[in-house]
Amino acid sequence: MCWSATADLVAGAGIMAVGAASVTLAARRPRDLPLAALPLLLGAHQIIEAAVWHDDGGTGPATLAWAVIALPLLALWVPAAVLCAAPPSARRRLLVPLVAGVATAAVLAHTLATRTVTAEIRGHTVGYSLGLPQPQLVVVGYLLATIGSLLLSGDRGLVLFGVLVAVGAAVSFALWRQEYVSTWCAFAAVCSVVLTLWVRRRRPPSAPAR
Repeated sequence: MCWSATADLVAGAGIMAVGAASVTLAARRPRDLPLAALPLLLGAHQIIEAAVWHDDGGTGPATLAWAVIALPLLALWVPAAVLCAAPPSARRRLLVPLVAGVATAAVLAHTLATRTVTAEIRGHTVGYSLGLPQPQLVVVGYLLATIGSLLLSGDRGLVLFGVLVAVGAAVSFALWRQEYVSTWCAFAAVCSVVLTLWVRRRRPPSAPAR
């Protein structure tokens, strides 16, 4: 995230608290749990980046953990979670972003296993370098898996989340091209709090007391 380790730590803790509330609300709809837990994952991700700041970047365990979540895990988690929560009418078209996510996650996981990811503190941002093969193709697959699955979900709340994340991707690329991944992940983490409203809207009504 931009600014500092403290900003990452405070934002991560707050987003994780929102995620815990989302998971609690989704407890009665198990198919919603993977998406409801996304703020928990993204909040933890920001806390891990606070450790990257503390280590002054480099190639340590915090950098690798950050990259594993940001790259292969989210590429697979988001389309799979959307598919779980989507209405039956949307599930066939959601297979496209899911397949893209599986393929993209496989490439990213292999790259992380065979190359070294490096973090560099650049003023008030963190830049990550991995040396991806065919980076343009990987980015297209990643965007299709994550933003594409949300926009194709057929659910207004998830489409809204997808639009917010897409706007964040465009802004991050325009303003912080070299630190694009870090700033976009931070933006997505903040936007993920809207999932709490989505979960609340979908929560089944409580049974009347007898």
